[in-house]
Amino acid sequence: METPSLPHEVISHILTFLHPSDRKEASLVCRSWYEASQDHQFQKNVTFKFPACASSLGFICGLACRPRSLIISHVDDSNLSRQVLEEVRVHLGAWLEGLALPWSSMMESSLLKLLPCLTGLRKLDLNGLDSLFMSGAFLSHEEHRQQVRTALQNLEELGLSDLRYLSDLTFNRLTSCTQRLRHLALAGCHIAFEFDPYLGCAVGTGSSAMLSLRNLLRLLQDQSSTLRSLDLSRTSITPESLRSLACVPGLHLEELSLSGCKKLTDYSIEQLCRHQRGLYKLDLSGCTELTSRSVLAVAAELKQLRSLSLSHVWRTTEKGLADLMTLPALSSLDLAECIHVSGVELVKGLSSPQPRAQLEKLSLRNCTYIRDVCSLAQLLTSSLKELDLTFCVVLKDSSVRAIASYLPGLQVLRLGSCKLITDWGLLGMEEPSDGKEHSKHTQEDKEPSFTRTFGNMGFFQPPRMPFDEKPCLVTDEDLGAFREQEGATLRAIKGLQELDLTGCSKLTDISITEVLRFPVLQRLSLAMLPEISDEGVASVALHCRCLTSLALSGCSRLTDEGLARSLPHLHRLQHLQLAYCDGITDRSLSLIVQHCKRLKTLNISTCRDITVTKVDLLQSHLPFLENVHYRSVGGADLILTL
Repeated sequence: METPSLPHEVISHILTFLHPSDRKEASLVCRSWYEASQDHQFQKNVTFKFPACASSLGFICGLACRPRSLIISHVDDSNLSRQVLEEVRVHLGAWLEGLALPWSSMMESSLLKLLPCLTGLRKLDLNGLDSLFMSGAFLSHEEHRQQVRTALQNLEELGLSDLRYLSDLTFNRLTSCTQRLRHLALAGCHIAFEFDPYLGCAVGTGSSAMLSLRNLLRLLQDQSSTLRSLDLSRTSITPESLRSLACVPGLHLEELSLSGCKKLTDYSIEQLCRHQRGLYKLDLSGCTELTSRSVLAVAAELKQLRSLSLSHVWRTTEKGLADLMTLPALSSLDLAECIHVSGVELVKGLSSPQPRAQLEKLSLRNCTYIRDVCSLAQLLTSSLKELDLTFCVVLKDSSVRAIASYLPGLQVLRLGSCKLITDWGLLGMEEPSDGKEHSKHTQEDKEPSFTRTFGNMGFFQPPRMPFDEKPCLVTDEDLGAFREQEGATLRAIKGLQELDLTGCSKLTDISITEVLRFPVLQRLSLAMLPEISDEGVASVALHCRCLTSLALSGCSRLTDEGLARSLPHLHRLQHLQLAYCDGITDRSLSLIVQHCKRLKTLNISTCRDITVTKVDLLQSHLPFLENVHYRSVGGADLILTL
């Protein structure tokens, strides 16, 4: 007697409780599970990325009759690319919601044949598609413009980033077909804001050589009622030009990206904040002329701000950060490379009794003065999902214990190059002193002290550096105490999806085997950990079976045996880093071929016992493999792109 199958609705309901990656695995069980995984509730905002190749022709047919977004790479003017675009036109047509053709080299005729059929298109990205705009004749015929205008009447997002040949004429023709834009991206475009280098005078309008500020202002004025997001990153926008944009009547921006605009000053940001107070998201990363004056202006004017990036704004200090923490809607803050930030003002702002920021993402990458993570962790509460402390080199085990105690909701934790963190921090235990520290200092006090200019004659040894000392090993007795207690071990963060421990050189197999047991962990980096051996890697693979990315570069004690024990548990692995692992050989490549059928990228650079002949066999056995880095393997110095 056959077991009755579950109804489609029941299986779909069960799948709602699974993570997307687990749901993808479940869809491979049988046909009924696959059909349930294709339910409309799982198909929202789904984007498919594939190259313009022969294997994509049959794939496109299966996407019909459902809303989809496509990213098609390597599109050119060949017959094969035209066939791919024809399949998209025939089988998707009005169902297509988003289309991106990044860095392609297609001609105008191919695009004009496709666009009139995409009547449901809401997002169009022509990033880097220079061949379309090089001649200046794109959409020069009124008949073509009318067809495109009819098709793109519902278009909301238009991406024109990194176009070298975008001019006023081509820009006006295209934007005249899009009357309801909400998002416009012009990042990296050559825009003449105040001076036309071709004519040697002030910028005019209607240029056939480049896009001008006046022409951009005209578009903002015409579509000010709908435009809410603007990306001008990596352009040469000047302070006066930014003020002109901010003052456009009726323009109410919610998102603005000015990343890498190095000419901007504090005055221009103050003017921006004064005229665009409704901003939700502001990206000022890489604006190296800005100081804390800009931070104060943001805190004073942008009361609805949700996301702020000040990455690489090196002149930013602590001033203004306390006021920033009083913005109740702020959920994402990026202070990476802000080398003068110590966290004191962040703690002060989060300690205020008035409504304060409920941060979900915080990046303090390379803020080398950060010390008091304990106070910060207590105030950030469980709302924090992502914390980046990479290169915060003075952090100690107490910081890890505080993170584990007060931030149980973390999904992403990056502690790369925090060299003072040891096994005791991950285990959530205090390192016993037993008077060893005192005796060590006493011995050092008895020895003569010398300057840093000591000679090299062999009489004296250079002073010990903290990261050169061997870690204090955890004993079996300590592990027994760890298993009995409910301390602040990193294992308390049960929902961790990404963990970066790159360069934490004092970590050993002891903490790795006991702590790294995260059922939903997807991305893990244990690169440059000299004390990690086969035992630690095998334990990670056994207890973290959802890994899609694993970095083990520089783990000199890793051998083929460790991979033989690990890879059978890592069927989802897509990215594997094994550079500088001298203990692995051609046998490891055979294991990868056998167990990692979904691998996309592999780095085996400087693995001296791997031969190029074995590398060449990877392409035929791994269908999804895209890149293989194998510098200095068998005398080769190559990156193989498949």
